[in-house]
Amino acid sequence: MSGWFELSKSSDGQFRFVLKAGNADTLLTSELYKAKSSAEKGIASVQAHSSADERYERKAASNGKVFFNLKASNGQVIGTSQMYASEATRENDIASVKANGSSTTVKDNT
Repeated sequence: MSGWFELSKSSDGQFRFVLKAGNADTLLTSELYKAKSSAEKGIASVQAHSSADERYERKAASNGKVFFNLKASNGQVIGTSQMYASEATRENDIASVKANGSSTTVKDNT
């Protein structure tokens, strides 16, 4: 099974999306958006940019764990990964975002 996006509404009325892998693991989480249409544009941006390796910003947190941001062509962060103990695991999830990010399946939980 291929991946999908889940669009949800937070308790304070804002919207966010996550990209799930085929096994339901969360690969990427968006920021909070005030409007549902903005979150939907964020999903479209992931679909457009996720296949390009130069859109991935590989980073390390102060605690030594690593993560990545997926960025749009304007440099804005579209989504952020979880924290990983190893760079190899981070690279595996980047490959998974590349494979699943073009999914057109959106589960609207709003």
